[in-house]
Amino acid sequence: MNAPLRSHANESVRRATIDDVPRLARLFTAVFASDPVFSWLTRAGRSRNKALERFFLHVLKSRTLPHGETWVAANGLAAAAWIPPYSPLQSASLIDDLKMFPTIVRLTGLPRLVRGAAMATAMADAHPDEPYFYLAFIGVAPRLQGAGLGSLLLERTLARVDAARAGAYLENSNPRNLKLYERAGFTVTREIIARRDAPPLYAMWRPARRDAQER
Repeated sequence: MNAPLRSHANESVRRATIDDVPRLARLFTAVFASDPVFSWLTRAGRSRNKALERFFLHVLKSRTLPHGETWVAANGLAAAAWIPPYSPLQSASLIDDLKMFPTIVRLTGLPRLVRGAAMATAMADAHPDEPYFYLAFIGVAPRLQGAGLGSLLLERTLARVDAARAGAYLENSNPRNLKLYERAGFTVTREIIARRDAPPLYAMWRPARRDAQER
């Protein structure tokens, strides 16, 4: 389970470690800096990117990395952060939410905090009832987008989901990425609208693959 995952083209992805976290936080900040949903949620101004980076640092350290399903490409320019079905954070408690509160306030600023609450509620309502692997974040460095690295990372990490015979779930915040996820076996199950002024999120589900021939 600890060996690197390899593609047929000798590309590889490996399990991320705590040493990778600062770099991955910067990667996700670059990827999501112009994302429609993050743009709606986050504060404006010069401190915005720093707040985004702090948010990803917190999420990686406390919510994804401890469960061993955060993966990074060998070149460090793409990463996928999964939360497995055995993580208690798929049903976050009040204590978990309180621990996140200072980070969220830095991210949104007080004027947009109500937007964050509306989005969190809408997202929670859309999550499946059955156990699943949750793709919290996936991203490729902007200069390499469109070169197939995201598809590679998705394929390699979904192989682990299939080995566990589990479903996979994500929220897609960018309509341009719908085809990428559909090619990987996801389908849109719901359009999440947190408020009338909010951009849409697309809840996407990939059912468990019961045997390898279904891939």
